[in-house]
Amino acid sequence: MLITTQDEFADKQITRTLGLVRGNTIRARHIGNDIVAGLRNIVGGEVTEYTKMLAEAREQSIDRMIEEARRLGADGIVCLRFTTSPVMQGAAELLAYGTAVQLEDA
Repeated sequence: MLITTQDEFADKQITRTLGLVRGNTIRARHIGNDIVAGLRNIVGGEVTEYTKMLAEAREQSIDRMIEEARRLGADGIVCLRFTTSPVMQGAAELLAYGTAVQLEDA
């Protein structure tokens, strides 16, 4: 599956637009990570526990979006975007979305 944040691929032609596809996940903070993050906040530096958690959430959202695109018969996704929104205190949704397309060589 080819994915881009652009409107098109340089070496491919869009032959059919299949529509919006999306994938999401909701993640909650972990008390153990919060303690470590609090200590890092005192001494400074990257909060690697949250960096890892968000990276995993992005990958899971992309994987779910790709699954939806494949069900539509797509071989590409254009205009990939991410958004986040709080769900409750300590939990947030990460949403990946884009437009599923069928492609051929230009």
